[in-house]
Amino acid sequence: MFKRLSVITTLVLVVSLVAGCATPAAPAAPTAAGKVLKLAAIFPGTITDADYNTLGYNGIKAVEKSQGIKIAYSENVAVPDVERVMREYINDGYNIIFTHGSQFISQTQTMATQFKDAYFIAETDGPVDNAPANLWIIDRNFHLGFYAVGALAARQTQTKKIGYIGGLTLPFAWSELHAMNQAIKDSGQNVKLTQVFTGNFNDPAKARELAEAMIADGVDVIAGSLNLGMLGIFEAVKGKKVTVIAKYTDKSSFAPDNYITSLIYDFEKPLNEIVSGIKSGKSGGYYPLGFDTGVKLQSPLKLVTPEVAKATEQVMADVVSGKIKVVKNTEAIK
Repeated sequence: MFKRLSVITTLVLVVSLVAGCATPAAPAAPTAAGKVLKLAAIFPGTITDADYNTLGYNGIKAVEKSQGIKIAYSENVAVPDVERVMREYINDGYNIIFTHGSQFISQTQTMATQFKDAYFIAETDGPVDNAPANLWIIDRNFHLGFYAVGALAARQTQTKKIGYIGGLTLPFAWSELHAMNQAIKDSGQNVKLTQVFTGNFNDPAKARELAEAMIADGVDVIAGSLNLGMLGIFEAVKGKKVTVIAKYTDKSSFAPDNYITSLIYDFEKPLNEIVSGIKSGKSGGYYPLGFDTGVKLQSPLKLVTPEVAKATEQVMADVVSGKIKVVKNTEAIK
C-alpha cells in the first residue's frame, strides 16, 4: 500500500536546505545607476519539496553567492496573497522581486507598473503583451522539453503505447502534449499517446490510480508532468516492465528499476544572467528557456539502448540549432 506520509518525508529529505524567510546579509551589489540590490522571492510551495520550488530557491541562492546580493523569500504564498507579499518586500527595501510560478504573472505585471523603480522577474509560458519596462519574463517553454520527451518515449516503447499524466489542463500542459505528438510524428514511429489529468499536481493517490489504468491498457512508457504526484506513478510501475520519464529534478531514487530520466530545469543560470543585466542597466527583458538555457534531459539516460540515447541527444541538438522547429500550441486536445 502506498504510504503517502513516509514517501513525502523521503522527498523532503532529498535536499538539505536551511528553512527561514531570510538569509544573512551579503555585500552590497549596486546597479549601473548606483542602487543597492536586494532580491526577494515568492514561492507557491515549500523550498524543501525537492521539486519546482527547490529549483527556484537554488536559483536565488546562486545569485546571493555569485553576485553578493541580499536575499529573502516567502513560501506557500497563495495567488490572492501574492500582491500583499510583494508590497511588503518593496516597503522593506527589496528592489528585485521574483515570483516563481506562472500563476503569479498578472499580479507581478501589475506591480511592475506601479513600482517603476523596482525590478520584477516573472515566469510565463509565452511572451507578455505590453510588458512594463522593468519586468523580466522567464518563458519556461515546456513544449521544447516535452518534444524531447516524446521523441525518447516513442523510441523506447515496445508496446507502441505511451502515456502522459498531468495535473491540471493548463495551457502549458496542452503545449507539452502537442509537442509530444509532433515528436512522435517526426520520429516516424507508429505510437499511440494517451493523456490523462489528475486534477492536482500533488495527488500521489490519483496519479497512481491513473498510471495503473494506463499500464493495464498496455502503456509501457509514462511521462509525468507532476510535482508530488510523481510519487504515485513510481509506486504504480514498481515490479512492472514500465519505464518513467519525470520532470524538474532528479527522481531516480524512487524507482531506479523503472526510471529513464527527468526533464531537468535550472533557474540558477537564468536568474544570474538577469541580475547581471539589471546591474548593467537593463531593467527588463525576455529570457526563453531551452536546451541551451536551463533545460536538459538528465544524463546518462537509464534503461535505454545506445541507439535510443544517441537519437535523443541528436533531437535536442537539432532543436537548439533550429533544424527542428517545435510548434508551441496551447489549444486543448479533445
